[in-house]
Amino acid sequence: MGRVTVRRSVVRIDEGEAAERADALAAEEPMEIRVGGKALAVTMRTPGNDFDLAAGFLVSEGVVRGPDDIVGMRYCAGATAEGVNTYNVVDVVLASGVPAPDPSVQRMFYTSSSCGLCGKASLDAVRTTATWPVADDPLRMDATTISSFPGRLRAAQKVFDSTGGLHAAGIFSSAGELLCVREDIGRHNAVDKVIGHALLEGLLPACGTALMVSGRASFELVQKALMAGVPLLAAVSAPSSLAAELAADNGMTLVGFVRGSSMNVYAGSERVVHAESLAR
Repeated sequence: MGRVTVRRSVVRIDEGEAAERADALAAEEPMEIRVGGKALAVTMRTPGNDFDLAAGFLVSEGVVRGPDDIVGMRYCAGATAEGVNTYNVVDVVLASGVPAPDPSVQRMFYTSSSCGLCGKASLDAVRTTATWPVADDPLRMDATTISSFPGRLRAAQKVFDSTGGLHAAGIFSSAGELLCVREDIGRHNAVDKVIGHALLEGLLPACGTALMVSGRASFELVQKALMAGVPLLAAVSAPSSLAAELAADNGMTLVGFVRGSSMNVYAGSERVVHAESLAR
């Protein structure tokens, strides 16, 4: 397994005084995802929970729906001249009868840690049809419960404590229980890792749950949540206009700027229970 953190010597300047010290950085390495031995995508990620990442990516792209769709995953030999296993290549074996990925899923070049859509072969494939519609999900969640998510997510970020450089995603039950948290240098990778964990544990569709992310809510993160059947997505920062549009079009609840006791609900406000609605 690759390193999650890397030590590096830095010069620390504080109040005019300079001193050399060691600092921990979040590791960033490429990971190639193969399906049946054929290259599908390469993403820059923080090593760790790589099988979750591969499985979640395939859910997000509509390739798989349940744990039985995958019969195996393994690390392959890396790209070194000696054929050493770098633990940066994961090959997924699909079950018999599961169609191979559509060519539109293929990422034609390295995607960055912050943008999973940059390498899409076709923008026509961006609006993926949701596997499990969320519009009729009966989830109702108290605003005070949602407001607790950022702090609880942050408290569960073990690697962030040493590096300060990782995003996180966490999935919460309808009762507000933190079911799973994953960290990664990329927002979309953290979400894929959470979704992949849910897939492999047989928890999809993730009905009656909320997904909390540590950064902004982009179009792709809404799409990933929809593909996993998550009815509520919350973020500590702002959503994009396209993210809000996609959420509204699909009956998803989208909450942004979850900070302290305040938040903005951009779509699906009927799922967020607050003091005014309780008084009615």
